Amino acid sequence: MTISAVSDRNEPSTTANEREMLDGWLDYHRSTLAWKCEGLRDEQLRLTPLAPSELSLLGLVRHMAEVERYWFREIMLGADLPELFCSEEDPDGDFHFTGEATWAEAEQVWRAEIEQARKATAGRPLDLLSDPSSHHRGEVFSLRWVYTHMIEEYARHNGHADLLRERIDGSTGD
Repeated sequence: MTISAVSDRNEPSTTANEREMLDGWLDYHRSTLAWKCEGLRDEQLRLTPLAPSELSLLGLVRHMAEVERYWFREIMLGADLPELFCSEEDPDGDFHFTGEATWAEAEQVWRAEIEQARKATAGRPLDLLSDPSSHHRGEVFSLRWVYTHMIEEYARHNGHADLLRERIDGSTGD
């Protein structure tokens, strides 16, 4: 069975300028993750069918909410924000949840973080550098690097999502 594409999943332009291309690829990968979760029940989204891995589609969405928040707002803007799902006691808390965890909650948090990331980057040059003193990593990152890293992060996890979705209900699709 092939899953059908979500309506907002558009191929990025092949002739756009650098910023439009980076935005296009990042949005494409965000939409791909949403597509891989589309049409599944909460129980299915919580499944971890690739033992011994703890990966689940719900966990991937929660993880990407954490990642959006971390790179765009904490690293690039220097914002001091609490973790969404993780903690010092459970650094993988995005993948650890109870049977009460829902897609509605995870999607809302993830989409809110995407919107905050868009606001954080709006009008900022790709050469913008992070302040190394504003975060625990102590490194300098350009906004261009963060975009590239985020595209890589989504692409890698969308590969995981492909495998999870196929294992859950046999659905495939690029």
